[in-house]
Amino acid sequence: MSASVLFDAPGPKARIRNRIYAVVGTLVILALVAVSLMRLADKGHLAPAMWDIFNYAGIRQNIADALLATLKAFALAAVGSLVLGVLLAVGRLSDHKPVRWFATAFIEVFRSIPLLITIFAVWVAFLTDYSMWALALGLSVYNGCVQAEVLRAGVNAVPRGQREAAYALGMTKTQVMTSVLLPQAVRAMLPTIISQLVVTLKDTSLGFVILYPELLYSARLIASNTLVNGQYPYVSVIVVFGAIYIALCLALSALATWIEKRGRRAKTGVKVADPNATVVVPAQAAADSSEGAVGGPVGGPADGPGITKN
Repeated sequence: MSASVLFDAPGPKARIRNRIYAVVGTLVILALVAVSLMRLADKGHLAPAMWDIFNYAGIRQNIADALLATLKAFALAAVGSLVLGVLLAVGRLSDHKPVRWFATAFIEVFRSIPLLITIFAVWVAFLTDYSMWALALGLSVYNGCVQAEVLRAGVNAVPRGQREAAYALGMTKTQVMTSVLLPQAVRAMLPTIISQLVVTLKDTSLGFVILYPELLYSARLIASNTLVNGQYPYVSVIVVFGAIYIALCLALSALATWIEKRGRRAKTGVKVADPNATVVVPAQAAADSSEGAVGGPVGGPADGPGITKN
C-alpha cells in the first residue's frame, strides 16, 4: 500500500465506503436528471415540434450568422489580448520606473473593473455604432491584463542563469527578452494562455448587452420570437446553443493540445541512435582494430596488450 504526499492511501474499508458513496451519488444524480426530464416532458418542452424549429432555413441561417459574428469578435479579442499582454508584461518588467508604474496601474485598474462594465463603457463612450469593435476592445483590455500577468510569471520562472549567460554573450536587454525569455515563457505558460483564450471565447456572450448579434443574442431572439404549441422553445434553444459553445471550446482546447505537443518535438532534425541497437562491425575493421590494440599502429611501437597510444 502506497501513500501520497497529500493523503494516505485508503484501506480496504475506506475503498468499500468510497465505492458505496460513488454508487449512491451516481444514482442520486441520475434520479435528479430523470425527474427534470419528466417535468420538462410534462410541460411539452421535449416535444418533437420544439426541436423541429431548427429545420427551418431562416433559423439555421440566423445561427450561422451568429456563429460567424462570435468567431469574428473572438479572433479580434484574442489577437488584441495577446499583443496587449506582451506589451504590458514587458512594461511591468521594464527597468524604467514610469513605464513599470504605468503598466502596473493599467493592469490593476482594468483587472478590478468587471468586464461587462468595461464593454458597456467602451460602447457608450467611443464605439456606439460599432458594437463588434466595442466588444473586441473590451475583451482585449481585460484579457490582455490577465495574459500580461501570465507572461510575467512565465518570464520570472525562467532560470536566472540563462539571463546572465545571455548578457555575458553581449546581448542587449531587448534581445534577451525576445530571444531568450519570452519564447520560454510562452512555451511554459501555453496551457494557461489557451485556457484564458477559452474564457475570452465564452465572454463574447456578453455582447448581447450592447446588441451585438452573437450566439447568445441570436438565442434570445429565436427563443422569444418563436411560438410553438403556445410555448416558447427556451429549453431546445439553450441545449443547441450550449452545445455550440461546448464544441467551440473543445475545438480550441484540442488546438492548444496539438500546438503544445508539436512544440515539444525536437526541431534539429538529427536522428538519435537507439542505445539498444546492435552494432555490426565488418570483419576487416574488426581485424584492424584487434591488430592495432595488440601490436600498436602500423609502423609504430607497441604499447602492450590492450593499450593504444593516444
